[in-house]
Amino acid sequence: MTQKPVLLWFRRDLRLADQPALDAAIATGRPVIPVYILDELTPGAWAPGGAQRWWLHHSLASLDADLRARGSGLVLRRGPIATELPRLMAETGAVEIHAGLAIEPWARRVIDGLARQIPIRSQMTSLLFHPEEIRTGGGTPYGVFTPFSRACLARTTPRTTLPAPDTIPPATLPRSDTLAEWALLPTAPDWAAGLRKTHTPGEAGARARLNAFLPHVAAYHEARDIPGTAGTSMLSPHLAHGEISPAAVWEAAGRAAAGCGLEVFRAELLWREFSAHLLWHAPGLPETPLKPAYAAFPWRKDDRALKAWQRGRTGIPIVDAGMRQLYATGWMHNRVRMITASFLIKHLLLPWQSGEAWFWDTLVDAELAANAASWQWVAGSGADAAPFFRVFNPSLQGQKFDPDGTYVKAWVPELINIPAKHIHAPWEMPYPPRNYPAPIVDLAFGRKRALDALQTITKSVA
Repeated sequence: MTQKPVLLWFRRDLRLADQPALDAAIATGRPVIPVYILDELTPGAWAPGGAQRWWLHHSLASLDADLRARGSGLVLRRGPIATELPRLMAETGAVEIHAGLAIEPWARRVIDGLARQIPIRSQMTSLLFHPEEIRTGGGTPYGVFTPFSRACLARTTPRTTLPAPDTIPPATLPRSDTLAEWALLPTAPDWAAGLRKTHTPGEAGARARLNAFLPHVAAYHEARDIPGTAGTSMLSPHLAHGEISPAAVWEAAGRAAAGCGLEVFRAELLWREFSAHLLWHAPGLPETPLKPAYAAFPWRKDDRALKAWQRGRTGIPIVDAGMRQLYATGWMHNRVRMITASFLIKHLLLPWQSGEAWFWDTLVDAELAANAASWQWVAGSGADAAPFFRVFNPSLQGQKFDPDGTYVKAWVPELINIPAKHIHAPWEMPYPPRNYPAPIVDLAFGRKRALDALQTITKSVA
């Protein structure tokens, strides 16, 4: 008698190595049917943005090839999870589903509903720790990063990672959509040339990116803030799509280095964990300020200023360089993310949700938890947030972290011939460049306006 299969439901864990859901499915001894569902219809779902769709196409193609090399293949379905999973169970006769733990609020609601009808076995595929695992001494969720990270570090070192299996128990695969039918790639126009040049989606690309970075872990604490150099890992899109596990990155970095560089790099991995922890315990994080007083903040509406920021035409060189890097490559240096976000929120006084939405659409590494937590951090409305009254001066930030203008000149060619002493404030030159816009806001005026706006809610914030 033919054994009934199990479904292996891939979500944001598109890999075969160190894949606990895959290992659990194989451990059943039953045939395994790998599936991926593109859900853009469930209420509350954050459907992949344009840059993520490009990445997803290539990542799924890579995963399918890796599965086929092991005697299997990937079944693609498009539609609401609540409809497609039961349909696949019925079509295949599968007895249970193995999947990675979902932390997105909309996905949790759907899965909790399905779990009352069909058996779903969740595994930790995308995080180091379960969001319920790390709690204060009083049993409450953490709201401050530093004690959260200490609690994580006090735990046993994350699990030993496992290699990809040589084979996957074969099953008769049901009908599958094709990636071409999903039309995830941009065509009219094809704006992805910079993405293709910068990134290699897929599990092999993730491993190559990690190996290229490992020799630089020791200097990470010094190099990570300099946007004109290759001082960061650029592993974030691979982690976001689960092409490599955070445990594998943690483990490999520990073998490569010790000291400050390793500590700071691992702290970045723990910020990602903290963001997931926040989203798990505060499902409204992507839309609603964690600090209720900020719901009454007097944001401006200025579509013209928002578009100038999005297109890198603000007249503030390091802001424009960052936004152009983002638009061209789907990625932006982390230090510059903070600068561009601060400028939008504080100097332009535009709501953080506008920036969050733009980053969601344009970042190849957009993750709901990290995107929301980081924007709320800059806005002063989140957990362990930077105070709103701490306003980055983007010109001074540029002088500090890009003193020679290497980064700015790479992305803002209009300023290629501007001397370094003027590169971050070209409007102060006797004859400012004619082919580059004047600042859309005076930095001193923007700072004062932001602080005045804060005064309207100061008592509530305090």
